[in-house]
Amino acid sequence: MKLIDAQEAFFVARKPRKDSPNTTAAYRRDLAGVNRRLAGELGTAVEDVALEDVAAGALRAAFGSFADDHARSSVARAWSTWNQFFQFCVADGLLAGNPMGAVGRPRPTPLSPKPLRGEGTPEALLSAVASGARRARKPWPERDLAVVALGLVAGLRSAELRALRRSSVVGRAGEQRLFVKGKASRERSIPIEAPLERVIGAYLESCGRRFPGVSFGPESPLLLGSDGAGIGRGALDYLVKACFAGAGVRDRVPAGANLHALRHTFATRLAEDGANAVEIMALLGHASLATSQNYIEATGAQRRAAAASNRTYRVLSELVEE
Repeated sequence: MKLIDAQEAFFVARKPRKDSPNTTAAYRRDLAGVNRRLAGELGTAVEDVALEDVAAGALRAAFGSFADDHARSSVARAWSTWNQFFQFCVADGLLAGNPMGAVGRPRPTPLSPKPLRGEGTPEALLSAVASGARRARKPWPERDLAVVALGLVAGLRSAELRALRRSSVVGRAGEQRLFVKGKASRERSIPIEAPLERVIGAYLESCGRRFPGVSFGPESPLLLGSDGAGIGRGALDYLVKACFAGAGVRDRVPAGANLHALRHTFATRLAEDGANAVEIMALLGHASLATSQNYIEATGAQRRAAAASNRTYRVLSELVEE
């Protein structure tokens, strides 16, 4: 059997799992990226590689080549994808064993939360955005504030924000909830308080003024771009960066973070204010309790208390009296 045919059978077998399109696309990239290197090791075209010819040595070499130009996290994800693929092959009787045991797997990099720096930075950002600090040809502060607020007080990912529909906001005034479709199509419900209700309400009213004559239904995208259609990934990313710049807090955003800095700020403040790992897991849509626990370990009051117990602080306190 050809390797690529076995991989297509793998995706057919996964259909009952209802993987999200993003998950399926990531799996395909992981398989295709190593396929090319595996074919190179075997001296043949990708479409001609036979499943039974994929031996441990060639697989190790292919992953070694893949690792040369991919980050540790990408290699670890590809390893997991191939491991699942070979588990399917063994279960379906296509192979006698799983060769991934002979391929080294990178240790996962521990989560390092990247919240906005500075205790008052979230509040300063919200105030600046609400006042229209972001420079734009056609300013839309109501929409900008809704985006930033949903990141800071609901902890939504970029894909989750873009997937929101008007029907995602349900409930009576004062008791509203946000229904979110997260990774792997996992759904969760996030309670929203009156201030966020008002922000969303003001934004929806602004949509009517901005696009007169346009009829928006329950399944219309909640967050719109400048053309009245659902906001795109690039436009959303640019919007958030422009909000940071307009508010003068760009230097307080950790390197490599953008919209995710808002999500991490949400999670970090939950941990600092006493939320447990189960509560954080439910609100952020984590698949693993260990991921949520990382926020508590990184920000927990216990660490602060332990640091404060250092007896050198007593001497320092005497030197710098109030």
